[in-house]
Amino acid sequence: MSDGAQRVFPAMRSVVQETYGAADLSGNRIFAGGFINFGYWRAVDLDLPLSEVERIRSQEDLYRHVLDAAELPREPKVLEVGCGLGMGCAVALREYGSAAVTGMDIHPEQLRRARSAHTDLLREEPARLRFVQGAAESMPGEDGEFDAVISVEAAQHFPDLGAFAAETWRVLRPGGRVAVASFFTVDDAPGRPEELARLLDTYASGLDIARPVKALADAFGEAGFTGVRVESIGAHVWPGWDLWLSRWWAPGTWPRNFLRAYEQRILDYYLVTAGRPGQNADAGKADAAPGSGSGSGEPLR
Repeated sequence: MSDGAQRVFPAMRSVVQETYGAADLSGNRIFAGGFINFGYWRAVDLDLPLSEVERIRSQEDLYRHVLDAAELPREPKVLEVGCGLGMGCAVALREYGSAAVTGMDIHPEQLRRARSAHTDLLREEPARLRFVQGAAESMPGEDGEFDAVISVEAAQHFPDLGAFAAETWRVLRPGGRVAVASFFTVDDAPGRPEELARLLDTYASGLDIARPVKALADAFGEAGFTGVRVESIGAHVWPGWDLWLSRWWAPGTWPRNFLRAYEQRILDYYLVTAGRPGQNADAGKADAAPGSGSGSGEPLR
């Protein structure tokens, strides 16, 4: 914070503490390469046998899609909210010419794993990469510190989207952008949380929170962001994710119900972007990573 006051983090929910602590979700065989996301499979031929190579690429490509949508300036300062093991931070550093990348996570065990996974990079680039503890509702960054804030498959855990939007506004420079990829309900029809709890254990346990994507878009608008856009990318997430899961999980088991919830128009995967009005004096578009490709979004504001 610019006034030097210490940030107070909200208490971590117990299900989040367990899943990303002792249970170590990153070690689950359905993930690979240290990433923890469902993947963006647009560039993967799903008619061919899948290996860990394609699985890792799908997760890297989700980060590329998000980073492209952030429309980074040259040598940007980037904050990732919910960085996990920091693999996406490495993509931003390696492929997008970032001046500095900060990976932020609420869980100290995730930060320990991130620092261990990137020991060499942290030693070689101490001024360009760091991992810090913080919450989506209470970020440790200075006012106006970052050119972009990204978050990949973490917002489904955030208890307070309004506080996340307000903090994102605070740490972004004028002209900065936010890009968030996660899964949300398609609408706020009554009974959506109960439907998802019946289909998916992660909703039944409270790990994932059932909210419409409009809740995040509205939170950005209320915080002062403009150009809020919502893009459904489920067509490039759910079929590949389900095919990968089929290596271990039979049809009808709960992990396979993500695709079912998508097909029944209950749940979808979205990319939500917005900009803080103003002009960053150092702005100038960075070169996009090859092969990532962006789709058109729906403007909400």
